Amino acid sequence: MSKSSAATDSAPAVLSEVRYSLSALLLEIQAERATSAFAMEKLDQQDIKKLFKAKATRAKSKKQ
Repeated sequence: MSKSSAATDSAPAVLSEVRYSLSALLLEIQAERATSAFAMEKLDQQDIKKLFKAKATRAKSKKQ
């Protein structure tokens, strides 16, 4: 290993700042919300909650 590669290996990582336009981010969010994939994700969350709620009520009724 040469001295130059050893020096770069031990040097701390350089962080760079990335800036995004707020209007561009808002447009991207609006587009994502309009897609069916986003709607399906919301639907899946509701279905998952229903499943857990149904299992919880069944477990309670078995204990009684």
